[in-house]
Amino acid sequence: MTKFSDLALDPRVLQAIAEAGYETPTPIQAQAIPHALQGRDVLGIAQTGTGKTASFTLPMITLLGQGRARARMPRSLVLAPTRELAAQVAENFDIYAKHTKLTKALLIGGVSFGEQDKLIDRGVDVLIATPGRLLDHFERGKLLLTGVQIMVVDEADRMLDMGFIPDIERIFQLTPFTRQTLFFSATMAPEIERITNTFLSNPAKIEVARQSTTSATIEQKLIQFQPTRKDRSFTEKRAVLRALIRAEGESCTNAIIFCNRKMDVDVVAKSLKSHGFNAAPIHGDLEQSQRMRTLDEFRDGTLHLLVASDVAARGLDIPAVSHVFNFDVPSHPEDYVHRIGRTGRAGRQGKAFTIAVPSDDKYLSFIESLVKQSIPRGDLPEGLDLAAEGSDRPREDRGGRGDRGERGDRGGRSRGGRDRDRAPREDRAPREDRAPREDRAPRERREEVVVEAAPEPVVVVEAPQPSPRREERPRRDDRREDRRGDDRRESRDDRRDRYRDRDDRSGPPVVGMGDHVPDFILRSFKIATPSTDEAEDDNPANGTDG
Repeated sequence: MTKFSDLALDPRVLQAIAEAGYETPTPIQAQAIPHALQGRDVLGIAQTGTGKTASFTLPMITLLGQGRARARMPRSLVLAPTRELAAQVAENFDIYAKHTKLTKALLIGGVSFGEQDKLIDRGVDVLIATPGRLLDHFERGKLLLTGVQIMVVDEADRMLDMGFIPDIERIFQLTPFTRQTLFFSATMAPEIERITNTFLSNPAKIEVARQSTTSATIEQKLIQFQPTRKDRSFTEKRAVLRALIRAEGESCTNAIIFCNRKMDVDVVAKSLKSHGFNAAPIHGDLEQSQRMRTLDEFRDGTLHLLVASDVAARGLDIPAVSHVFNFDVPSHPEDYVHRIGRTGRAGRQGKAFTIAVPSDDKYLSFIESLVKQSIPRGDLPEGLDLAAEGSDRPREDRGGRGDRGERGDRGGRSRGGRDRDRAPREDRAPREDRAPREDRAPRERREEVVVEAAPEPVVVVEAPQPSPRREERPRRDDRREDRRGDDRRESRDDRRDRYRDRDDRSGPPVVGMGDHVPDFILRSFKIATPSTDEAEDDNPANGTDG
């Protein structure tokens, strides 16, 4: 049997491996490390949980033992699809390189650029990054990739599935052509064969297990049920999940619950908390500090249930996970392999439950076609009543139908509250100050009487009058009564004809100006032009001899 001491690793690396408690390499490590130490490109395919991270970390530390890093020019580069996976690679590097003087830098989102720039300026041997943050530093002029000797793409298929193909191709073009490239993944989709053929030179292809196979140490169960109503499917799935966790009892020491959407992750975690379970969510929209804190609590046993999106399905090294629950059937069949691979690691036994409804049948057929086997069917937990358990609140806290009125309707007032505040019609006492309908006197109908006023004589204003005081102006109601009826007012054309021949420009008040016309509008201005003789006499150019 091959041991780490037979792999020609650096003695300082072997010492760190022994202190970590490892003696025998996994199949992917035993086959990939010798090719990597020879400087060849490696394409490693192995199911999750087989130790792919150490397959490139150990030879990288050995190869970088000679040489020195320069400022802003890392000697090796490791690309990871998620922040958590990048942080995990950094932790493995610290474990295996603790007896060496190699330095590293971790470039991920959620951390300030200033701290990362300081590490790069000092010069690092190993740069571990996500593609987006790496290109951000490069575009800011803080990083050069011309000194990269070893380049590693971890979880290559997930990297490409997440839309990093353009970024990966650009990063490859920024690195030297003579670099050593290592590709590691659990699956190798056909669409990334072009990438490997383009950027890998005569790689050593290592496939220690059939692609997309599940571990034999994992006991799989598929729980299918028919919801009582279509709109209650999501609610009743939560009830099934809680019943499965309770049915496992103490054997479920910790578990990861996978959902397809980030929104569902928060809802499921909140539902479990409301029923007394120790659960917390983790997905890409959370702050990096909160995500790392949640993972640390799950690793040390403080957190019992981790509700996660697929961000936690790839590459996270949490060896002691007893159960995995697929709350949603993954839409990509490869994700099923990665999800259940979180349990049953390192030879341990694990259980994986998948909850499915009739609408998930097409996804289940894709998964069974990929893994080349049928997922064993299981039954619903005994005593589970979906009609009674289909609620997010504990049974003792559930109220009647009127309780939903606390949420309120669109107008801000709850329907249930309106029903509670209003007494039934037959129980309402009549108001004392209101007479019965049959005793009420008929309301008198008011008739509006319009008084026809005599036509108002036209008054010619010879000169503008000063504006009356405010208290002397007629009231608005009086003016309104005076304007009624078109027959009591002369037309605008008649007034225009009447005052057209007048010399003065005074006249009735201008319509639209109120009761007062400004003085400057009614005045006429005549400019006196001097006669020809006077103009010549006044011209200083026509002077006389005197």
